[in-house]
Amino acid sequence: MVLVNKIDSKNYLVSLRPNSSLTGIYRIIFLGSIALVCITIAIIFFIFGAYLILPFAGLELAVLFSAFYLSFKWSSKKEKIYISDEIVKIEKGTNKLEYQWEEFRTFTSFNIQKDKNKFMRLSFRSKGEDVYVGEFLNEEDKKVLKESVSEIINSLNLEQHN
Repeated sequence: MVLVNKIDSKNYLVSLRPNSSLTGIYRIIFLGSIALVCITIAIIFFIFGAYLILPFAGLELAVLFSAFYLSFKWSSKKEKIYISDEIVKIEKGTNKLEYQWEEFRTFTSFNIQKDKNKFMRLSFRSKGEDVYVGEFLNEEDKKVLKESVSEIINSLNLEQHN
């Protein structure tokens, strides 16, 4: 998901997040319903004498919750790109800031590359260092990001020359 906010005529904020079909309370409802069905079936089998079903149902739920935890952790990634007349600043993290990069806009270029599988890779480059953005986005969102950043840069360049 790509959101572009124009703070004022010379400052822009581009927010990036992976697409996520389950958010908030719906995650709890989904996992709770699966756990309820699995435990109910396991208890019925336990009552009828199949004692090993119950521990394996618990193991199954533990693996399921672990997989969903990792998936939810991945889907909570966030990137923010601040573009102004003077600087480009990139912040990456989940619930806290884990990486930050800042450079003067005049020394920074926006690069669009294709990898060996023909997937688009977007980066900001300065002083020989590439900072890739939107690695978790799908191709449609990467196109939106590419167009948005290009429009922002063109808009700032036009205002700078006027």
